[in-house]
Amino acid sequence: MKAMAAALAVSASFLAVSVVLAQGRSSGKPLVAAAPGYDPAIYAELQKAPEKARNRANPFENDPRAVAAGAILFEQHCAECHGKSAEGSPKAPSLVVREVQSATPGTLFWLLTNGVVRKKMPVWSKLPEPQRWQLVRYIKSLGGPALRAESPAAQP
Repeated sequence: MKAMAAALAVSASFLAVSVVLAQGRSSGKPLVAAAPGYDPAIYAELQKAPEKARNRANPFENDPRAVAAGAILFEQHCAECHGKSAEGSPKAPSLVVREVQSATPGTLFWLLTNGVVRKKMPVWSKLPEPQRWQLVRYIKSLGGPALRAESPAAQP
């Protein structure tokens, strides 16, 4: 009898996990909540960008050299916390998730400029503005075409 109860409990657990996984798949969103570096609280900070900041265009948007320059800046200033591939770490969130990649360049620039001190994201306002835009250009290049296409800036 105990063996049967244990088997039923295990079956119920597998069923619950299957339902959760199926719901994640049907939503069209990846199941990334458990991924290292995934931090919904920090991604919520992106929503705090003022409209004027969100609407700013990146002057380096069509400059492929900005991606290379941004990669160097990322290695110097960001990789220690966000990881070399920007996929996050226990110290800092992933930058290759939908929340970041679908943010406007102006929103990312605003976040870089102002930081999120309570989450230990430094304020980078002393970094020259062109370099902050190059960092934004590099970060946006990491998401690939599918995530960039979802960006509000990419919508007609």
